[in-house]
Amino acid sequence: MDDPRARVASVPLWYPTIDVAPGVVTPGWFDLRPIVDRLPWPDVAGKRCLDVGTYDGFLAFELERRGASMVVAADLSDHNEWDWPLHLRARGPEALAQIAGPEKGLGFRTAAELLGSRVERVECSVYDLAPEIVGMFDVIVCGSLLLHLRDPVRALEAIRSVCQGEFLSADEIDPQLEVGRRRHRPLAALDGTSDLCQWWTPNRAGLRRMLESVGFAIERESDPYCVPFGPAHPRPRPGLGQRIRGLRTWRVTRESGLPHTAMLARPA
Repeated sequence: MDDPRARVASVPLWYPTIDVAPGVVTPGWFDLRPIVDRLPWPDVAGKRCLDVGTYDGFLAFELERRGASMVVAADLSDHNEWDWPLHLRARGPEALAQIAGPEKGLGFRTAAELLGSRVERVECSVYDLAPEIVGMFDVIVCGSLLLHLRDPVRALEAIRSVCQGEFLSADEIDPQLEVGRRRHRPLAALDGTSDLCQWWTPNRAGLRRMLESVGFAIERESDPYCVPFGPAHPRPRPGLGQRIRGLRTWRVTRESGLPHTAMLARPA
C-alpha cells in the first residue's frame, strides 16, 4: 500500500478528522471523534445502514465499525448539485472546486482504501432517496446536512421513505433560539444570503418538529453538544457577532465549537 500520509496529503480538503491508519489522521475541518459516543446510537450490528450526505465518510465508517452488515454512503456527484443560495450559484461550484478539488468523493475513496472499508458509496441527492433507487434500510444516519438544504422537510420525507427501522439525525442548532421561552417553541433561523451555503438552523424543538412533521416519532435525544473545530478549519479573527454567538453557544452547551443536537427516531 502507498504511504498513508502521502495519500492523506493528496486530498486537497478533508471535512472530518478520521483515523485512517495507525498514527495517521486526516486534517479535517471538524473533529467528530470526541462526540461520536455521545450520540443516541441504536444497535446497528448485523443491519443494513445508510449514511446520508456522507462527504468523507466518517459516520459511514463508524456504522461499519459498530458492526453493520452493509453500509451505503450517499452523497452528491458534483459540486453544482449543492443547494447554492442565489448569489453563489454562478461562482460557488468553481470556488468550492478550487478549495476541495474538482473530484467529488476523493476523500471518501482515499479513507475507504486506507481503512480497508467495504462501505459502498452511491451518488444520490437526499431529495432523490426512494425505495426503488436505494432500497430500504434498518438504520439511517444523517449528520450536519439539514442546515445546508433549502428544503430540509422535503429531505426528511425522502429519508423517511427508505427507513424501516431507526433514524439518527444529528444537526446544528441555533443557540440564540435555545434561550428563554424560545427553546420551548419550534423555531428555525433562515440564512440563505451568506457565503456559508446555509439555509435553516433550528432549535431543538424545531428539529423535533421537522422529524415529527414527516412521520417520525422521537425515541431518544442527546443533550446539546459542540462539534469541535479540526486542525484545518480556518481561524479568522472573530468579529463581535462571532464572539456573541460563542458566548451563547457556551451558555447552552458549556463547550466551544458548533452547537448540535442529535435525535433517534422511528417511523410512527
